[in-house]
Amino acid sequence: MVKLRLKRCGRKQRIYRIVVIDVRSRREGRDLCKVGFYDPIKKQTYSNVPSILYFLEKGAQPTRTVHDISKKAEVFKELQINKTK
Repeated sequence: MVKLRLKRCGRKQRIYRIVVIDVRSRREGRDLCKVGFYDPIKKQTYSNVPSILYFLEKGAQPTRTVHDISKKAEVFKELQINKTK
């Protein structure tokens, strides 16, 4: 099973990457794909929406935090639009 999860990065590990990773690997383990990043200090988010939609359609499960971040970025609206087409 594959999940969308946060992975720490940066000099003092204050920035998080949104990655697609196997469930059995640890948080800092090898990821399958990098699909965005999240900076909680600056409240800044960048996400590669087509990539996220691709993995969600293939069955990837986002963690609660990634789900909330994606919801604020309106990724799920685009997922619903794609399903209606």
